Amino acid sequence: MAGRPILMDGLPSAPKGDRQMVNQASTAPATGQKIRIGFSGEDILLRLCLVGLGLFLAAGLLLPVYTLLSKGLQDADGSFVGLQNFISYFQEPSVSVVFWNSLRISVLSTLLTLVIAGVYAFALTHSRMPGRAFFRAVALVPLLTPSLLPGIALIYLFGNQGFFRSALMGHSLYGPIGIVIGEVFFTFPIALLIVLTSLLTIDRRLYEAATALRAGRVRIFFTVTLPAMRFGLGAAFFATFTKVFTDFGVPVVVGGSYPVLATDLYQKVIGGFDFQMGAVVGILLFIPAAIAFLGGQLLQRGRSNGIDGRAVVYVPAKSRMRDLACFGFCAAVALAILGVLVMAVLGSLFKLWPYNLSLSLASYNFAEYEPSGWGAYRNSLRLSAGVAVFGTAVIFFGAYLLERVPGTAWLRGAINFCCMIPLAMPGMVLGLSYIFFFNSPSNPFGAIYGTMAILILGTVVHLYTVPHLTALTALKQLDPGLEAVGSSLRVSRFATFGRVVVPVCLPTILRIASYLFMNSMTTISALVFLYSANSKVATVSVVLLNDNAMLGPAAAMSVLIVATSATVVSLQWLLMHGLLRRTQAWRGTES
Repeated sequence: MAGRPILMDGLPSAPKGDRQMVNQASTAPATGQKIRIGFSGEDILLRLCLVGLGLFLAAGLLLPVYTLLSKGLQDADGSFVGLQNFISYFQEPSVSVVFWNSLRISVLSTLLTLVIAGVYAFALTHSRMPGRAFFRAVALVPLLTPSLLPGIALIYLFGNQGFFRSALMGHSLYGPIGIVIGEVFFTFPIALLIVLTSLLTIDRRLYEAATALRAGRVRIFFTVTLPAMRFGLGAAFFATFTKVFTDFGVPVVVGGSYPVLATDLYQKVIGGFDFQMGAVVGILLFIPAAIAFLGGQLLQRGRSNGIDGRAVVYVPAKSRMRDLACFGFCAAVALAILGVLVMAVLGSLFKLWPYNLSLSLASYNFAEYEPSGWGAYRNSLRLSAGVAVFGTAVIFFGAYLLERVPGTAWLRGAINFCCMIPLAMPGMVLGLSYIFFFNSPSNPFGAIYGTMAILILGTVVHLYTVPHLTALTALKQLDPGLEAVGSSLRVSRFATFGRVVVPVCLPTILRIASYLFMNSMTTISALVFLYSANSKVATVSVVLLNDNAMLGPAAAMSVLIVATSATVVSLQWLLMHGLLRRTQAWRGTES
């Protein structure tokens, strides 16, 4: 290698005699056809890594879920009883009430969220109202918050001692009203992003054709805009429904005596130590989520078949009345979002709500309210950092193995299928399955039970799907002949991965790490069954503080979570617009 000039990212240039071979390698088959390299030893090592990824997903996902399903068919002694546990559960008088409560709340919350998100997305894409960038940024604020925060803020606003309790006209916040309001706040940005994507892909030529045919605005909306939104609305419905149906944070704070499946599962396991019935409820919680997930996948498949790559971006014309109406609607929604956040901050600063509303930092002295003090917050930082580092490495390298490394087709297909399962797996169900699997005396990995390691593992598996799809999208954009070029230059695939693939995909890697860190800070459902006295995290602390009627400290811990998530997002933005200019400058140049 000595004496050869070095190209960008450390790859040596080819001598003259090799250039024809390099050019032939760079014109490799299209993406999706794997390219075999000549180093058999390296080939074997990469395939072993692929097998290792499959074993990781088997140990972290498939085996725990299988154990949960088995527990649902066994009695307390481990004897097989078939469907007897399900029969016993459905014979309980409250079961039908709990199930229909969950279903009603999920449908109502989803429909309200879709209406608000649909209008909001239309205003952002089909109007010329001022402040569109600001409104879009505000709409994403709930992504930084744990689902517990809107419930806490709603208590300050509309609770029995709330500032605006009369706005509910005598109805109680604790129950379906509070759950629906909290879930709409929590799931609004998820639905908005999906619907926004569908609106941004509408072809401007359709509007030009409709205008040429002298169609009015109302008719254009129903014949052009609404049909183009149907895939986005359908996908948003399934995503939002799954999120609401499986959410634990909002119902546990403002649900009161109104039971839903998530809180029923928590009570059976934590309150009654009835693990067999807990397994039954977990399975029942998983089934609707899986159905909704499959429905969303079918819609996405239909959408992908109808995209026209020649579409022209739609730019709306000015309309004073429409723009004013859109501005008013978005301002009202943004005010509600910011109002919930501000109320949580104020609630954390009240000295003794509702009797002494003077501002104080006493609620942030966590040592006075729980034994762990600030330890829970530090554990959340440790958890989030561990998930961001370990999760990003596993997910991105795993996606690289699946996309760019030759291997057995059935193995890649099986691993890809396993990578999609966590998106349909409720966090509480995954956490409960970890109890059964890792707490078993016969499990050789049982030593991690009750430690930070199991929290990191469970969180990585729970959040696996979205970063995996993000990494695959980035890797598919790379030249399919990249590895062949490196092979012809006698550069190992690992060197190509480190010197070329990682620098090129650095923006995607940063997004994945930020996503994992932020969601690890805000998640609760996957951890509520797995923490120990030494590994309690901030979101679990919020639940316990709320259960002990310590609303101020609970609000304070929630605000810390939001502040930390916002800081990480800001750092990611600075890195993307500062440091990455040095590694991504080639994107703005022409070869």
